[in-house]
Amino acid sequence: MLTELFLKGRLRHDLNEEERSALENAVARTIEIRPRVTLVERGQLIQHSYYLVQGTMLRHIDDRRGERQLVGVNIPGDFVDLHGYAMKRLDHDVGSLTGAILAQISHRKITELIDSYPHLGRALWFSTLLDAAMHREWIFGLGRLNAEGRIAHLIAELIERLRLVGLYDGSVLPIPLLQRDYAEACGITPVHANRSFRTLRERGALRPCGEGRMEILDEELIRRLGEFDGSYLYGTGELALRTLHDR
Repeated sequence: MLTELFLKGRLRHDLNEEERSALENAVARTIEIRPRVTLVERGQLIQHSYYLVQGTMLRHIDDRRGERQLVGVNIPGDFVDLHGYAMKRLDHDVGSLTGAILAQISHRKITELIDSYPHLGRALWFSTLLDAAMHREWIFGLGRLNAEGRIAHLIAELIERLRLVGLYDGSVLPIPLLQRDYAEACGITPVHANRSFRTLRERGALRPCGEGRMEILDEELIRRLGEFDGSYLYGTGELALRTLHDR
């Protein structure tokens, strides 16, 4: 089942079998893309959205010199551009970090899903609002954390998101972000990122495994350095929900 990770660890349990099947059947086709390939360009008119089945995707905005600022990381179970359903043109680029498999769903089919299954439509809306919650947390980090804390927060977030969908083994972070990617996400220079990772290694928080992967040695230390509280991911903690139904 291609869409089996959609809202897993959050509200997937609130979708009934008919809604899950409807979402699965809405997939028109799957595509495979290579690492570091642009999927959707800023300003491009789009008539379909993509759900990430396998791999890792990045969202980024380029400045006038062509330098990137990463503004989002997508993992399996995420729609990478569902907000494009309403907006039709994205204000940023979406591209692959790794090789990826994506399920394509036309905007016409999404309209049919919303019309036929309002509760599923609300779940799709919820998933776009999760993106907004993560963006707010990233803004907090950029404004309030030092370089080491920003990197630690991003690592802690990725661990928590992967754990929610059952893709974290408790040891190795499988997302191969390079130090320059962390620099672009955290608003620091590659030199500063290198220095921060050295500090994290020396403190016993992590150990690089090569090709961007790392072994997590002390998750609690990483969470503490990043002032990380995963409630904003709406899977656990005080913000977790049991249902989307009104009471």
